[in-house]
Amino acid sequence: MARDSDDAPLIADLQNCDPDALAAIYDRYGQIVYSLFLRITHNETAAEDLVQELFMRVWHRAGEFDSSKGSLGVWIMSIARNMAIDHVRSAGARFASRMRPLDQIERQQNTGGRNGPESVLDQGRAIKAAFAELSFNQKRVLELAYFQGFSQSEIARQLNEPLGTVKSWMRTAIVRLRTVIKGGVVP
Repeated sequence: MARDSDDAPLIADLQNCDPDALAAIYDRYGQIVYSLFLRITHNETAAEDLVQELFMRVWHRAGEFDSSKGSLGVWIMSIARNMAIDHVRSAGARFASRMRPLDQIERQQNTGGRNGPESVLDQGRAIKAAFAELSFNQKRVLELAYFQGFSQSEIARQLNEPLGTVKSWMRTAIVRLRTVIKGGVVP
């Protein structure tokens, strides 16, 4: 990272909305924040998207930077760290990490397997039916985990239930849904 004195003119230019200053800051810190994002997310595409989002935030929040609280590099890295953690914890990231790449789906469909439109509709109906069979608490913990991004510990605190109970509800629900997805019968 650069020394604080090297960043001072860039900070002033950035706060005056000079796009060249943003480009210089990107050149100076882009690779290191990409490395941080990649290390935390383990996903190259997410890391690239987060780098772009980070520098947009730096551009829009340049007025918030206070050199008396730390250097520009530390400020940028702390924003990057928080963004990466938010990304990892978000339900969208959890869902996206479980999605199969499109080329894998197309390959599987082209092999003549049981993947036609009727099969997909049947699987959707079976999953919906299996979800309807879950208890209220099982549905609630799945929704909190997968659609709101809560960890099991956070769910336990929010529901005021023991962690072991939350884990049991979640495991039972996932096992039931997994059985249906794999073509089994709902237990």
